[in-house]
Amino acid sequence: MWRRWLALFCLWLSMGHARAQDAIEQFYRGKNLTIVIGSNVGGGYDAYGRLVGRYIGKYLPGHPTVVYNNMVGAGGATAVNYLVSIAPRDGTVIAATSSGSLLEPLLGERGIVKYDPRAFNYIGSANAEVSTCLMRKDARVQTFADVFSTEAIIGSSGGTTHDMPTALKTTLGAKFRLISGYPGTREVLLAMDKGEVQGICGMGYTSVVSQRPEWRSPDAPVRVLVQETIRTDPELDRAGVPRALNFARTPEQRQILEIIYGQFAFTRPFVMAPDAPRERVEAIRAAFTRTLADPDLLADAARQGLQPSLMTGAKLEATIKALYATPRDIVEKARAAIAPP
Repeated sequence: MWRRWLALFCLWLSMGHARAQDAIEQFYRGKNLTIVIGSNVGGGYDAYGRLVGRYIGKYLPGHPTVVYNNMVGAGGATAVNYLVSIAPRDGTVIAATSSGSLLEPLLGERGIVKYDPRAFNYIGSANAEVSTCLMRKDARVQTFADVFSTEAIIGSSGGTTHDMPTALKTTLGAKFRLISGYPGTREVLLAMDKGEVQGICGMGYTSVVSQRPEWRSPDAPVRVLVQETIRTDPELDRAGVPRALNFARTPEQRQILEIIYGQFAFTRPFVMAPDAPRERVEAIRAAFTRTLADPDLLADAARQGLQPSLMTGAKLEATIKALYATPRDIVEKARAAIAPP
């Protein structure tokens, strides 16, 4: 008898699951799924947003058409603000934003953003990065140790390209002079080409490789000065590129840098609005996980020099909540370390 009841219960569950899948399929069929990308076309966030977008429709019931909407500004916060305040909340909009935009309420200026990332629906992250400082080889700064005695002019497009050099400046004493206002990292790299600035900090190494693959050559006009990260890159380790954390002189300095560098575990996050229907969030989460394992996506990424790596939505959500649970005194010191002058 108990076997019979168990079979009936399993049948009831499977029928419920099938009905839910049918409802999701009916909803997405014939619709557009919009990925709002928090950067300009051609940058690293754009590359990963479009990479995921080319394949996720294959795994989402109803196979919606994926379209893109680039919203530049505030290091990805403009796209997130749009997501929570203007965009439809029916499960048809995803934001491909920056990790920095998700930590802005924690580490940024109070009152600048109006959203609470702890309430978001997290789809996952498509990449974990090793942040780097790049410097033109004709600059007076030749090693990271030189930045403590010689000024270097650094271009910034906001977000991590502001926070990372500012943290090195305020916490370790690096002599960086920031030139802000560039719309994206692509424009900062062009400014480096022209000699307008000497370097950039806070740019992920895989983004460097995808945008400027020729810069991996020993004859490249730039060098990687330092790794701004907790987990280092094996290729950069072999090249002898040091880690900024190793220049910390006190445990407090190290703690400050570690909370700032924590965001590089989820550098390509995809999020949905807090009140998006849960069943559609779960469907997109499942599709995202399958997408990151798609052989065609992996081959596509390799051709572009991208290195996708999956952090699931559940893991990303837990990571965000853990960072927001950091003791207040450490948060305040990290906030002060990256605050604008």
